[in-house]
Amino acid sequence: MRTVGIDLAAEPAKTAVATIDWGERSARVVGLRLGARDDDLVQAVLGADRCGIDAPFGWPDAFVDFVLAHHERRPLRELELSNRAGRLPLVRRRTDQLVHEVTGIVPLSVSADLIAHVALRCAGLLARLAVEGVDTDRVAGTVAEVYPAAALQQWRLPFRGYKGSTNRAKLAQLVASFDEATPYLDLADFRGACEASDDAFDAVVAAVIARAVAVGQTRVPDGADTESAGREGWIHLPTVPLSALG
Repeated sequence: MRTVGIDLAAEPAKTAVATIDWGERSARVVGLRLGARDDDLVQAVLGADRCGIDAPFGWPDAFVDFVLAHHERRPLRELELSNRAGRLPLVRRRTDQLVHEVTGIVPLSVSADLIAHVALRCAGLLARLAVEGVDTDRVAGTVAEVYPAAALQQWRLPFRGYKGSTNRAKLAQLVASFDEATPYLDLADFRGACEASDDAFDAVVAAVIARAVAVGQTRVPDGADTESAGREGWIHLPTVPLSALG
């Protein structure tokens, strides 16, 4: 099995893509690239069995309805827009709410934070992949929406404070902890890149989450959440420890 992880950013400079080959009892990082353009990402996904992308796949249903009504000058459905609580349905997808309930982490809002720029790029990438014949179903497709920080939290590893150039020591410690928790995974020649760039490390984590998706070990929507997740996107949270993925 081959999995790919993409730490998507608004621009190529901060975008990383990692590739992991999985055997029966071991795995190896066989590619890790920083500064990845859309062409690089498409080629990586086309060569993979599963791909995890760290980016929102869609917008909240309520936000989409609100923007359309406002654009067409139709009466707005009943919403209390004068306070944060009233605006919450516009800025949080159902999957964001569940991630918060399970992990305590509040994902950035795709409709009210700068991550919207990343989501716009992701929408274009998913469209290109669909043209290439990739299954881009937003819940069960070849590509899956992932969230490295939430996955690290579920794996009981540090998930805050390792990003940015001033936190390289914490990042190196996290890479060491991750390495210890995945004795089956060989970072090969890319350990230094993971220690030097949180984007590179997150791409590797995204590729490991893609493995969890591929073997059916992530939370999936059920009941009323299934239909909305198909439009809004769904963050795949691992349901097993890292040791179970080797």
